[in-house]
Amino acid sequence: MSKRALILWACVGTLFLSAAKAPMVFEPSPDASPTTAVDTPLTEQPQFQLLSAAYGPSQDAIEHPRPQPTGLDESTLWLARAIYSETKLPHEQELVAWVIRNRMETKFRGRGSYKDVVLDPYQFSAFNPDASRRQFFLSLTPDLKLPAWQQALWIAHYVRHADPVFRPFSIETRHFFSERSMDDQRSPYWVNHQQFVSPGWDYRVNKRRFRFYKEIS
Repeated sequence: MSKRALILWACVGTLFLSAAKAPMVFEPSPDASPTTAVDTPLTEQPQFQLLSAAYGPSQDAIEHPRPQPTGLDESTLWLARAIYSETKLPHEQELVAWVIRNRMETKFRGRGSYKDVVLDPYQFSAFNPDASRRQFFLSLTPDLKLPAWQQALWIAHYVRHADPVFRPFSIETRHFFSERSMDDQRSPYWVNHQQFVSPGWDYRVNKRRFRFYKEIS
């Protein structure tokens, strides 16, 4: 069983998040002995951050609001805007967030901040100059109480601060596309017969919804 799965399972009860709504499957090992740090504030424990990413606020977040993650700075906000524009499913949001983090950390196309990565011309379709909903996504703030948006804020916070050991694919994985969003072709030109990357851990991704690629220049 993966280390990630054990951590997530161990903290489900502590954080009062519903595992039934998670898109991933985690099974505890019979010989596992989950522990929780007692001297570290809960929101600073890596288990809390991981669970926030895997589950996020449930769909009853409006009726039963949860506290926002601490440290919602500008970089986290830009990352959340981008992943929310791509998908509303939490496991897909997390994978897209890692792609954006990979771009930022490798300074792909010379972009060294989350804002610059997201606004890089014609890289993320929702932010293209002629995109119909560009202004909506640019105007998103942490105060907006849409469940999927609040979920995106949690996931963006987690991915920004997660240890690199939890990266679901290599740091060279900096591209993705959705077959369902392509108008006249089944894949963009840059795929060029490349084999798409299957994320690690316990992710289950519908390849018609998202395919991830590494080492695309």
